[in-house]
Amino acid sequence: MCTTLVSLGMLRKINYTLCLSLLLVVACKNANPPNNIDVANNFIDTFYSFDGDSLALVLSLAQGSQPNILYYQKWAECAHYKVMNKGAFIAKNDSVVLCPITVKDDLMGSLGIDFNVTDTFHVSVIDGRIHSVETSSNDPEAYYHAKEWVKLNRPEYVEQQCKGIWEGGPTPCECVQGMVKGFDEFKSIAPISR
Repeated sequence: MCTTLVSLGMLRKINYTLCLSLLLVVACKNANPPNNIDVANNFIDTFYSFDGDSLALVLSLAQGSQPNILYYQKWAECAHYKVMNKGAFIAKNDSVVLCPITVKDDLMGSLGIDFNVTDTFHVSVIDGRIHSVETSSNDPEAYYHAKEWVKLNRPEYVEQQCKGIWEGGPTPCECVQGMVKGFDEFKSIAPISR
C-alpha cells in the first residue's frame, strides 16, 4: 500500500512536470513573432479584401501611414482593382518588405490601354507588427497625360471631387469616377498609341 502511494505521488509529479514543460514549449513557440514576409502577405490580403476596419486594425501601429493607405484602399475598391499577379515579395532589409502587386483597373480600361499597373507596397515590419507602409507605382506616361488633360479641359469632373485627395478630402469614389469619365473623353479626342 505504501509503495502504491509513493508511486502515485511520483506519477503526479512526473505528469505535472511534463505538463509544465509542454506549456513552456508552446508559450515560447508562440512568443516568436511571425516573419516579415508573412506579416506583409497578411497586409496585402487585408488591403485587397476592401475591408477598411480590418485594414485599420492591421495598421494600428502605423498611425502615420493609416490615412493614406485607408484612402488608397477605398480608391482601389472604387476603381475596381483586380489582382492579376502577386509578385515575389522581397525582404529589402531586416524590416522592409517590398510587395509588388499587378492589378487591372478601371482607369487603364477607360484609356483603352492593354496595361496592368504594378503597385509596390513598401511595408515596414518591426517585431511582427507593421509600423509604416508606402507605395510606388509604374503608371504609364499616358496615365499622367490623361490626368493633366482632364484637370485642364474637364475640371468639372475632378476639381471638387478630387480636392484634398490623399489629405482626407472627398471620397475616393467621386474622384475615381470623375477621372474615368474624363479619361473616356481624353481617349476619344487623343487616341493613345498602343
